[in-house]
Amino acid sequence: MRYADGGGLTAAGRLRRESVRLQAAELFEHGIKPLEVAQRLRVSRKSAYQWHQLWREGGVRALASRGPSGSRCRLSERCLEKLAAYLEQGPAAHGWVEDQVWTAARVATLIGRKFHVSYSVSGATRLMHRLGFSPQVPARRGAERDEQAVTVCKEATWAEVKEPGRPAGATSASRTRQASPAGRPGDAPGADAAAHRR
Repeated sequence: MRYADGGGLTAAGRLRRESVRLQAAELFEHGIKPLEVAQRLRVSRKSAYQWHQLWREGGVRALASRGPSGSRCRLSERCLEKLAAYLEQGPAAHGWVEDQVWTAARVATLIGRKFHVSYSVSGATRLMHRLGFSPQVPARRGAERDEQAVTVCKEATWAEVKEPGRPAGATSASRTRQASPAGRPGDAPGADAAAHRR
């Protein structure tokens, strides 16, 4: 499945966030406390306090954007474009004909085959998300499953298991009261409380 926006922050989104952090730095320079900065800029208090700490340690430069987060991708931009095109073609085009599901394990295998780069399953999952895809889990069914036999078995078993409900008069209910502490033996928990109440 492919996400509409590719997931993650765009360059414009990173610039917007950096702009807010730089506004916070300007407020800090004017002696505004982190709590008020959070209210003015409509950010969480936690963010404002973290920014204040960074600003105190490294000034305005400490709040500048460092670019996209995460580890460096081992595939070039050109290879990422090719991988996205391969994923768009579907698993059958690359040898997985049993179903049309891109699992993370299949994507890791595909990357190894096409680009001679080793990716773990979790790394392939992150890469898929970066490209705007989500891994799926295939339905597990027996290779020799007989759908007609399964249906007959379900119907026969359900008929055996399903019993008619009990008649309305067959149930009983009675009122219960909590036992009186006065009736407890002398060494029972709470017996001394009953003695004090008398």
